[in-house]
Amino acid sequence: MEHSSWTTDDTVADSWAETVEGAVDRLLVAGDRRDGTRLWEAVRDTSGGGKRVRPRILLDTYDALAGAGAPEPREVALAVAAAVELLHHAFLVHDDVIDGDDVRRGRPNVAGAYAERARRSGADDRQAAGYGAAAGILAGDLALAGAVRAVALCGAAPATTARLLDAVDEALHLTADGELADVRLSLAPSADLDEALRTAERKTAVYSFQLPLRAAVLLAGRDDLEPDVLRLGRALGLAFQLRDDLDGVFGDPTVTGKSNASDLREGKGTPLVALAHGTWAWDELTTVLGNPAAGEPELQRARDLLAACGARAAVETLVAELEAEARALGAELGLTAPVARLVGAGTRAVSVA
Repeated sequence: MEHSSWTTDDTVADSWAETVEGAVDRLLVAGDRRDGTRLWEAVRDTSGGGKRVRPRILLDTYDALAGAGAPEPREVALAVAAAVELLHHAFLVHDDVIDGDDVRRGRPNVAGAYAERARRSGADDRQAAGYGAAAGILAGDLALAGAVRAVALCGAAPATTARLLDAVDEALHLTADGELADVRLSLAPSADLDEALRTAERKTAVYSFQLPLRAAVLLAGRDDLEPDVLRLGRALGLAFQLRDDLDGVFGDPTVTGKSNASDLREGKGTPLVALAHGTWAWDELTTVLGNPAAGEPELQRARDLLAACGARAAVETLVAELEAEARALGAELGLTAPVARLVGAGTRAVSVA
């Protein structure tokens, strides 16, 4: 659930974006209440600004696979795509609370907005942070429930709806497990590459790539492709997360939209860090990893060490291999264009959080 960079095709027709935005907006408006409760307003007000990558994956895949005899019409696929986007927003709201962040996409997130309200009412910083965190947890819960409800009411046949809900439920459990593992790996620098990769897969690939791909094949009536799109989603998701890890250390914040210091200061146990374990650079790296007071000279030294010991090159090689695997799988499945739009060479990196 990272704020990351990826490659997308900026030539997408405005009509596509308007269709998705309209579906998301309708879903958010449908959640408005008239009983005096206000948290849903925060969900709605902070939902904009993303690239809608997940609904695009779902719809592009559905469009590529659904023939004239598809069991579910595109309107149903669009409703599920909007639900997946709301699910993503729920995870982001919760993720910001976990990370202690008050800002997302350049403006206050739910926790930040409510913390500011508390400060204006006279609360001190500790009280305001606690109030903001509470609002973030509860608003994320509402968005999560809203996403599941939207899938349940998407209009698909009962058997298909049941399978969609099973897919959502599985994604929720695996993503929660991955997110908690990500926090645990930050308690001390990780030396276990397999565990770091498994965590990356669960916290990112499962819900951001495998879930929309899985939903698309169910709606298109191509259940036979489900194991294949799960493999595709894993390759795409891991490549996405590993690029995010590289951006979190070596990226230019003005380009990526994310800090290149916080991962090092938090001591995140990413595959990049795991690959450095056992090398000559490890002892010196541990003086920076997890040190919240590390200044720019120390951070730059850590970046230099991660590059010099071969960890950066190893991650870049793994990304290239995963992207090649994704392209090959996409070609086999008739999804060459959707995959190319996600990992297409030569396009500029943009935020997709």
